Amino acid sequence: MSGPIRYSDYFNALAFIGNYLPRRCGIATFTADLLTAVAEETAQDKCFAVVMNDIPEGYPYPAAVRFEINQNKLSDYRRAADFLNINQVDIVCLQHEYGIFGGPAGSNILELLSRLRMPIVTTLHTVLKNPNPEQAEVMRQIVQFSDRVIVMSQKAKEFLMTLHNVPEDKIVFIHHGIPDTAFIDPNYFKDQFGVEGKKVILTFGLLSPNKGIEYMIQAMPRILERHRDAVYIILGATHPHIIAAQGEGYRIGLQHMAKSLGVAESIIFQNRFVSMEELCEFLGTADIYVTPYISEEQITSGTLAYALGTGKAIIATP
Repeated sequence: MSGPIRYSDYFNALAFIGNYLPRRCGIATFTADLLTAVAEETAQDKCFAVVMNDIPEGYPYPAAVRFEINQNKLSDYRRAADFLNINQVDIVCLQHEYGIFGGPAGSNILELLSRLRMPIVTTLHTVLKNPNPEQAEVMRQIVQFSDRVIVMSQKAKEFLMTLHNVPEDKIVFIHHGIPDTAFIDPNYFKDQFGVEGKKVILTFGLLSPNKGIEYMIQAMPRILERHRDAVYIILGATHPHIIAAQGEGYRIGLQHMAKSLGVAESIIFQNRFVSMEELCEFLGTADIYVTPYISEEQITSGTLAYALGTGKAIIATP
């Protein structure tokens, strides 16, 4: 009687290209989660990451990271391609987001892809409805180099087919992953965050102006008129690129807005990057999850998927 299928018997190595923890961004979390999940089904030593650095010194990466690329150095992309080819990698899994690769519209990644000698599977985290010419050309070439492209929404698949002329059989739709956690009464967690007896509204993720948090704060006076026990938790550190450009000005502005509207005592800022375990506890605390994002171009949201997966009532912009 044959045993269970071991996928590791069929390949030598699987490489994931993208950002990686402890870098603080959604793509880093996604890549780390994906690599970990695949490694658990195969073999830990056969899965590794090639990562993008946005700072010269890089980050204190774990052993799973075997090659680092300075996002603005084309020579690093060439060296990474040589590394992958020499190490007989069977499949490359690229996590694509325009902003994490250097060059116009993130075009530096094409320098790497064009040199690879193995199949490429690309997960597209952003598919634009109205790309500019540079973005459209980068997308065209990425799709051309890729054997399959993965999207996490039907709308993204539609855009690829109608706007970018990608054949349907080249596109795979896979839902965004979610935490494997039990559905628990929100009151179970509320005391540990000091919100017992409150109706908790939650938004989490790296703080930046495109998240639309100010609109939720502006709505709080009307919410409190009808629900005096409501509290809004804004969970997440300020995005590192925002910190580098303007410090904590955006967060401070939000705090001043809350104070001027008389709702500061009903808004809790948690200025930190939390582990998955603690994030699940915050999600467990929430009665309602809100994504007030203002960008129409955001085709998927990991935070929205997490909230849905933990059984929260959700209010979101289209």
